[in-house]
Amino acid sequence: MSAVEQPCYTIINLPTDAEPHNEMQLKTDLEKGDVKVKIRALEKIIHMILQGERLPNGILFTIIRYVLPLQDHLAKKLLLIFWEIVPKMTPDGKLLQEMILVCDAYRKDLQHPNEFVRGSTLRFLCKLREPELLEPIMPSIRACLEHRHSYVRRNAVLAIFTIYKNFEFLIPDAPELISNFLEGEQDMSCKRNAFLMLLHADQDTALSYLASCLDQVASFGDILQLVIVELIYKVCHTNPAERSRFIRCIYNLLNSSSPAVRYEAAGTLVTLSSAPTAIKAAASCYIELIVKESDNNVKLIVLDRLIALKDHPSHERVLQDLVMDILRVLASPDLEVRKKTLNLAMELVSSRNIEEMVLVLKKEVSKTLDSEQEDTGKYRQLLVRTLHSCCIKFPDVAATVIPVLMEFLSDTNELAATDVLVFIREAIQKFDNLQPLIIEKLLEAFRSIKSAKVHRAALWILGEYANSIQDIEAVLKEINHTLGEGPLVDAEQKLIAGEVEENSAGTGTGGSVTLVTSDGTYATQSAFNTTSKSAKEQRPALRQYLMDGDFFIGACLASTLAKLALKFGEIATPQQRNKFDAEVMLIMAGIIHLGKSGLPTKPITNDDTDHILFCLRTLSDRPPQVVPVFEQLCRRALSEMLAAKEAEEAVAQKEAREKQPGGGGKAAQAQADDPVGFAQLEAAENRELGEDVFEMALSRAVVGGRGGPSEHPTGLTKLNKITQLTGFSDPVYAEAYVHVNQYDIVLDVLIVNQTNDTLQNCTLELATLGDLKLVEKPQPVVLAPKDFCNIKANVKVASTENGIIFGNIVYDVTGAASDRNVVVLNDIHIDIMDYIVPAGCTDQEFMRMWAEFEWENKVTVNTPLTDLSDYLKHLLKSTNMKCLTPEKALSGQCGFMAANMYAKSIFGEDALANLSIEKPFNKPDAPVQGHIRIRAKSQGMALSLGDKINMTQKGTQSKVITA
Repeated sequence: MSAVEQPCYTIINLPTDAEPHNEMQLKTDLEKGDVKVKIRALEKIIHMILQGERLPNGILFTIIRYVLPLQDHLAKKLLLIFWEIVPKMTPDGKLLQEMILVCDAYRKDLQHPNEFVRGSTLRFLCKLREPELLEPIMPSIRACLEHRHSYVRRNAVLAIFTIYKNFEFLIPDAPELISNFLEGEQDMSCKRNAFLMLLHADQDTALSYLASCLDQVASFGDILQLVIVELIYKVCHTNPAERSRFIRCIYNLLNSSSPAVRYEAAGTLVTLSSAPTAIKAAASCYIELIVKESDNNVKLIVLDRLIALKDHPSHERVLQDLVMDILRVLASPDLEVRKKTLNLAMELVSSRNIEEMVLVLKKEVSKTLDSEQEDTGKYRQLLVRTLHSCCIKFPDVAATVIPVLMEFLSDTNELAATDVLVFIREAIQKFDNLQPLIIEKLLEAFRSIKSAKVHRAALWILGEYANSIQDIEAVLKEINHTLGEGPLVDAEQKLIAGEVEENSAGTGTGGSVTLVTSDGTYATQSAFNTTSKSAKEQRPALRQYLMDGDFFIGACLASTLAKLALKFGEIATPQQRNKFDAEVMLIMAGIIHLGKSGLPTKPITNDDTDHILFCLRTLSDRPPQVVPVFEQLCRRALSEMLAAKEAEEAVAQKEAREKQPGGGGKAAQAQADDPVGFAQLEAAENRELGEDVFEMALSRAVVGGRGGPSEHPTGLTKLNKITQLTGFSDPVYAEAYVHVNQYDIVLDVLIVNQTNDTLQNCTLELATLGDLKLVEKPQPVVLAPKDFCNIKANVKVASTENGIIFGNIVYDVTGAASDRNVVVLNDIHIDIMDYIVPAGCTDQEFMRMWAEFEWENKVTVNTPLTDLSDYLKHLLKSTNMKCLTPEKALSGQCGFMAANMYAKSIFGEDALANLSIEKPFNKPDAPVQGHIRIRAKSQGMALSLGDKINMTQKGTQSKVITA
C-alpha cells in the first residue's frame, strides 16, 4: 500500500459568487470586529489560500494576535484548518518565526479543560509534517493518553501513531508506550486505535497482547475485532506455523454480532484453511449474512464471494451439502439476488438433494401464483428455467415437475409459458417413458392457453408425438373444441347475426342496427362487419386468433393435422382413415374459406394459403417424397438442434473449468521451468483466492477499478490510457492518465514546467460535454523551474454516453508584468466502451426488447474489409458486444450474413444490434456492404454506440491506407 496516496482530510466547497477581498478591510475586521466578524474574515482568508491567492502582508501575525486567543469553538475549528493549509516555511525552506507562537498555542490547547478542544487539536496534529512544530509539544501529547475522556485518549493514540510513522526520532518508545496504554485501557475505540498502531509499528507486541486475551476476543467491540482479524490474516500468511494458534479465534469470530466481522472472518478462514469443516463454516456464515442482511448490495457482494468459493474444485463437494441453505436466499424480493441464487444452486445440486430442491422450487412456484408484484412474471420465468434444468440434468424428477410446469401454460406471462413449451419439447424428445404423461397433461391444459405463440408450439408437439389412435383422436377433439364445430364461416355468420338480433330487438332492423354517432347524426352498421367484446368472449381461442388476422397459426394447424392424418392412416382401417382425412381436410378448407370471406380483421396471406393447400395435396396424394418430411425430418431436425445445444454447453463448461484454479487448464499447470509470476505485473483475474485479500480490497477501494486486466492500477495496459494534452514545445507540458471506475472517472494529470521561470497559481481549468460532471475544481499549484507535479480531477458519469473533457492551463510568471498565460489542452474523449460489457440473452428476450425499445440508430457499413466473418469479428471486438447468433448459422460463404448482438452497460442499460451485410455478386475483392441497426432504451446509448462503430470503421480504413 505504499503506492497509495495519503487521504485528504479537509475538503472545502469554495463559494462561486465570492466578493473581491479587501486586505485593509480584512485586517480591520480581525483587529476590531467582534467574534462573528473575526470568524467571517478568517473564512475569507481560508478561501483565498485555497484559491492560490497571495496572503496579505502581516496578516499571519494579526491572526496570531487577535484570533488565536479566542475561546470560541467555531473559531478554534477554523484556526485548525487555517494552520493546516497556510504556508509555514520561508522561500529558503526555514520555519517562519511566527510559528513558534502558534506552537505555544497548540501546547495550551492540548492542556485545555474542554475535551473537544483537546481532541480536535490532536486530530489536527496528525496532519502536520513539520517536526520543528511537533517537538516542543511532545510531552503534552503523551500526557493526553491519561485524560479522563475517551475522545481525547483515542485521538492521542492516533497522533502518536502518525508522529511515530513520520518522525520516529521524536517518540522512539511509542510501541512500548502504547503497549502499556493498551494493557490498562477499557474503552473499545481507544483499544482499537492502540492495537492498530501496534499492528503496523510492532507486530510482535501486538501478537503478544492478542495471545494474552484470545479467550476474550468474542467480547470485544466490532471495530477491535476487525483489526484482530487483519492481524491474524497477515501473521498466518507470513508464518503458516501460527495458523493452529489463531484459527480457533477466527472460528469464534464467525459468531460475532457484527456482520462486518463475520464477513471478514469467513474470508480469512477460507484463505487460511482448505479443510472441509473450515469451508463449510465459512459458507454457512456467508449464507446467514445473505439471508439476514436487508441491503441488496450486501447480498450481491456476499453471493459473489460464495460463487467464488464454489469455483474452487476442492470446495464444490463441501458446498453441495448446503444447497438447501442457499435456497433460503430466495426469500429476498430482489430479482438479481434470486437469479444468482438459482444459478448457484443449480450448479451445486446433486442426486442426493435434487428431490428436496424440486420441492422448494415447487413451493416458490405456488407463491408466485398468489403474488402480483412487479417482478413476479420474471421470477416465475426463472423458476421455470431452473426446473427445466433440473429435469434435464436429473430425469428421475421429471415426472413430478411436469404437472407443476403445465400450470404455467395458462399464464398471462407469455415468456414463462413459452419456456415451459421449450422444456416440454426437449423432455418429450429425450425421455420416451414420459411421452404419454406429457401428451395427457398437454391435452388437459390446451384449452386454457391464452397465447397464439404458445398454442403454435403446443400444436407442433401434439402433432409430432401423438402416435396412438386414442391420442390422435383426443388431439383432434381438442382442436375442434378450441376451433369450433362446423364450417368456420357459417359459425361466424351465425354468431354475428345472433348478436345483432339481440342488439336490434324491438327496432325491426333485422340484419343491421341504427346507431347515433358522436356528432348527433344517424348511421347504419352492418352485422357482417361488427365485432364486439361479447363476440370475442363467445369465440373459441383458435378461431379468435383467425378472426384477428393471425392465419400463421392456421398454417401451423394444417401441418399438425397433416402429421396426425398421415400417422392415423398407417394404423387405422381404410374406413377410419377416410373419415379422419375428410374431417381434417374440412378444417383446412374452412380456414382458407374464412381467410377470404372478409370477416377477419385481416385477410389470409398468400404464403399461408399455399402452405395449407400443400398440406391438403399431401393428404390427397400422399407422395412418397413428401411424406417423410412430415413423419421423420421434423423430429430429426429437433434432435440435431438439441445435440448442437448440448455440444455448445459442454464447450462452455470445459472453458469455464480450464479458467478455474486447478481446473486442468493452462492457467492451473505449473512446470519447473515456468517463469516466476510477479503480482505487480500480473492481471487481477489470474490471482489465487488465497492472496492478500485485505491489501487487494483496500487498494481497489482507494485506487478504484472493477478488477479486469485493463483496470488494474499497476497493469501494463495503464500506458495505453495516457492522453497527451499539450505539445512538447509548449511552455507547460501536460498528459493525463484516464482511469474509469464504474461511475467515476479519475484524471491523473502530469504537468511539467519546461521554462526557467517559476509559475505562480498554475491552475488546471476543466469543463465537460455530455452526461459528465466535474466533482471539484483542481487547486492551484506553484511550479519551480523544470519542476513537475500531478493533479487529480474527479468526474462523475451519469449514463452511457460519449463525453468530452476539455480545458486549459492558466498560470502567472513570477516577476512578469504581463497578463495570465494560457495553454489550451487537447480534448479528452471518454470512450463508451469503458461502460459496456458483453452479455447474453435468449432469442425470445432479444425479440421482446427489440419490439419494446423506441430508440434506433441505423449505421451504414463503410469498411475496406472484404470478408463477412472478418467484419463481424472486428465489430464484436470494437463494440464489446456478444454475438447471439450461433456460429454454425454464420459459417459458410453465401454472400450474405445476418447476426444479432447484445451488450449491457454498468448502468443496467441494454444495447441490441442487428448486423445485415453482403458482398456484391461476382466481385470477390469488393468491400462488405450493408447496415447495422442499433436499438436501445435511451437515446444516448443508441447514438453513442453508433458513433463508436463509425469511429472504428474510420480507424480500419486508415490502417489499410497506411499499409
